[in-house]
Order: sequence, then structure tokens, then C-alpha cells
Amino acid sequence: MGRITLDKVSKSFGEVEVIPPLDLTIDDGEFVVFVGPSGCGKSTLLRLIAGLEDVSGGEIRIDKQPATHLPPAKRGLAMVFQSYALYPHMSVKKNIAFPMKMAGIPEAEQERKIADAAAALNLTDYLDRRPGQLSGGQRQRVAIGRAIVREPAAFLFDEPLSNLDAALRVGMRMEISELHKKLATTMIYVTHDQVEAMTMADKIVVLRAGVIEQVGSPLELYREPRNLFVAGFIGSPKMNLVTGAGDLMQGAATIGVRPEHTAASKTEGRWKGVVGVSEHLGSDTFLHVHETGLAETVTVRVGGEFDANHGDTVYLTPEEDKIHRFDGEGLRIA
Repeated sequence: MGRITLDKVSKSFGEVEVIPPLDLTIDDGEFVVFVGPSGCGKSTLLRLIAGLEDVSGGEIRIDKQPATHLPPAKRGLAMVFQSYALYPHMSVKKNIAFPMKMAGIPEAEQERKIADAAAALNLTDYLDRRPGQLSGGQRQRVAIGRAIVREPAAFLFDEPLSNLDAALRVGMRMEISELHKKLATTMIYVTHDQVEAMTMADKIVVLRAGVIEQVGSPLELYREPRNLFVAGFIGSPKMNLVTGAGDLMQGAATIGVRPEHTAASKTEGRWKGVVGVSEHLGSDTFLHVHETGLAETVTVRVGGEFDANHGDTVYLTPEEDKIHRFDGEGLRIA
């Protein structure tokens, strides 16, 4: 079991409160992603759960048992860090075995768990190698394997893919997601990358300045962002947030429309504008359009065959049933 409950948990460093009291429940078997900009408190929150930081107030429970004052080793959690933290003089096999050896697990059981973890992570052929002989992605898998053999109540990932190049990040996202399906164990994953959050999570927790702005599934946050912050953070490219859009405002102070919900034409449309930057990506093209009569540049996503370049005139039309409206306080009204 791996149900984790935070009840009015807070954290202060001296006089500075970095996490005001918050409540959060992570259900057994969920893949939950903490996401937000740098400095939002997501890693601090993960460290509070792990026991690597002391809470300033509130209570943490793991499977209904008080864990607030338990040391990390007693919480039944396994953490995978941004740095792989592998022993360079040890083989892959010995790195994976290390926590079991320290716990005094019988050697026969160690061998079984190592074989199972290596098979799950495609590391069977690399068990005799040392970390220096592996790629970044393989080293990260070794670090995950070392966590798997502990059979924790939950895995805690602190930006584990930050050191990998773009192609490896995509591959490791898939591998971690597949691993979650195989193990059916609770996973909490910290990232500043909302694409990782959208593609991996069962549930996303969006944080800003230590405050939970919204909790929900990726599609819930995409379809119904609670406020301007979430609206501008979730989605890639991010949602266009504009003012002064005439009859489209309908009492709103700001409206939001996603690039993929805005049509572009060479002949007609609601907003006439001029292409600034045109990003041709093959299957898609992103046009950054200004001089539309709006104060803000509007980004639109069109098919890769749409031929538009810097300085071209285009006409944009938002899908009216996909418009998001926010009041003067930045809260969703429709």
C-alpha cells in the first residue's frame, strides 16, 4: 500500500514560509506529478514527504500511519534523485544490491530481486559493467533499479531526467510510465517540465510559491484551468491570454484560447495580423502573429503544410466554444 496524506503540512526556513499549510492526498498506485516553475516548492514538498526535511507544521501519514517524525529509512519510501548517486567502483549488480546488503537481506533473495529489476529495466546484459561504461539513460535505470529492489510503498522522483538530452528524456519518460504500469506502485514525480507532467501523470499538482493552485488529471487541467496561472502553464505552446477582444470577452477581464484552437487563413478571419516568427516543425507549424489589434502576440498551431513566413498577412479565428474566460482576479468564470 502507498497512500500518502498531507494534513496542513507547512515548511518555513527561519522567518520565511516557503510552503503555507496545504492538504493533499495521494492514493495508492497513483502516478502524481508535482509541477511548477523553479522555486515553487515542489522539491521541498517531496523532501518533506521523504523525511529529508523536517516539517514546520501539520502531519504526514503513510498508509494511515503517522510518519511526520519518522526518519527517512523508516518511511518505506525510495527516492531517485536528479544525480544518479551511483558508486563508480561498483558494478551495476552491486549498485542495485547495495541497499539490500545494508538491510541484511539473504543473498538468494538479493539475486532474485536483482534479476527481476534488471529484467524490468532492460539491464540484464549490463549487470557486470560499471556506471562509467553506461549511457546517462542506463545509469538512471540503475538508480531506479536500486529503488525497485527495496519494494517501497512509493517511489519519489526528483527531476530524474534533467541531466539527459532531449531524445533520452522522451525514451525515459516512456520507460518510467511503463514501469509504473508493471509495478502498480505509488509514484510521486517532480518536474518543471509541463510536457513531462502531461504525458506521465494520473494526477497533476500545480504549485506556485508553495501554494497548490490546482489538482487534477492532465485533461482536467487542460480543459478547465482554475486560474490564469494554470491556464498559462499547462499546454505547449502555452495558451494565448488576451484582453480587448471585443464581443468575445462577455464580461471577462481576460480570455484564453489555445494555439490548437485557433484557425489560420490566408483570406479571412476574425483577427487580421502579421506573422513574426514562423516555426516549421514538419507535422506542425507554429505562427507567432502580431498586429492583430490585440495588445498581445497570438500563437497558432497549424498543419505543417500551411505556408506562412515572416511578414505574411494571416487571418485568425478562435473556436468560440473553446474560449476560456477569467475575471479581474484571474479566476475562471467559464
